[in-house]
Amino acid sequence: MEEEIRSFYREYREGRLTRRGFLKKLSLVTGSAAAAAALLPVIESNELMAAKEAGKNQALVTEFVNYPAATGNMRAFMARPKKGKKFPAVIVIHENRGLVPHIRDVTRRMADEGFLALAPDALSPVGGTPDDTSNVRELFGKLNNDETTKNFVAAVKYLKTHPKSNGKVGCTGFCWGGAMTNNVAVNSPDLNAAVPYYGRTPVPEDVEKIKAPVMAHFAGNDPGINAGIPAFEEALKKYNKEYQIFMYEGASHAFNNDSNPERYNEQAAKLAWERTVNFFREKLK
Repeated sequence: MEEEIRSFYREYREGRLTRRGFLKKLSLVTGSAAAAAALLPVIESNELMAAKEAGKNQALVTEFVNYPAATGNMRAFMARPKKGKKFPAVIVIHENRGLVPHIRDVTRRMADEGFLALAPDALSPVGGTPDDTSNVRELFGKLNNDETTKNFVAAVKYLKTHPKSNGKVGCTGFCWGGAMTNNVAVNSPDLNAAVPYYGRTPVPEDVEKIKAPVMAHFAGNDPGINAGIPAFEEALKKYNKEYQIFMYEGASHAFNNDSNPERYNEQAAKLAWERTVNFFREKLK
């Protein structure tokens, strides 16, 4: 029963289950709505303590910050090692669910690898990522793509001059964030490395604008996204760009998301992460 409750809670925290839906499922497991209501604070308290303990073990400094961008201040989650004066910087761009706990966890993992990691909330101009992300697509629909791209390009500038940065900035992102990583690479000549995960590829004529080395990760079972790879690679070759493309056969779209058991592919995720970290260490030193 405990594992079943944890599974429900993960779905709720990641926005795949509304609070009402979570309480309904919890009621079925515990036997009554009253029991579910009484148990919820205990679950949330345990999760909070576990997160705090994880933070202690990782020896990180984490905080929410604001940085100036095209549409005003952008809210972002930042993480960095406690020890050290300056670090190579990495922007982490979320999926189309917003700045959810999973992406904050990925940001902490990146910091734990020795980077100054920043995860902007793309939904900042429309009020930020809500706690209940079941209807978050409506908020994404309100965003202007050009302005959103400028907001993430502004994150490059912010990290270039951050007092804890060594002046080198990379960018990685997943799904929607993978496509946005490509947009940042196209629009920011100051970017030093780009690592899109299963993101929509830029149009071939925009590839000429890319200055940063690119490492792109794709899932074998992702025909919609993968249809753009041939033209992308042809353009990368045509314009003599430094790039690497990795295909993870047997993996599906969003294979890095370990908060989604239906999508997560441990073998592909670990290999892609190792390659990503090594790439950033090489390009951002």
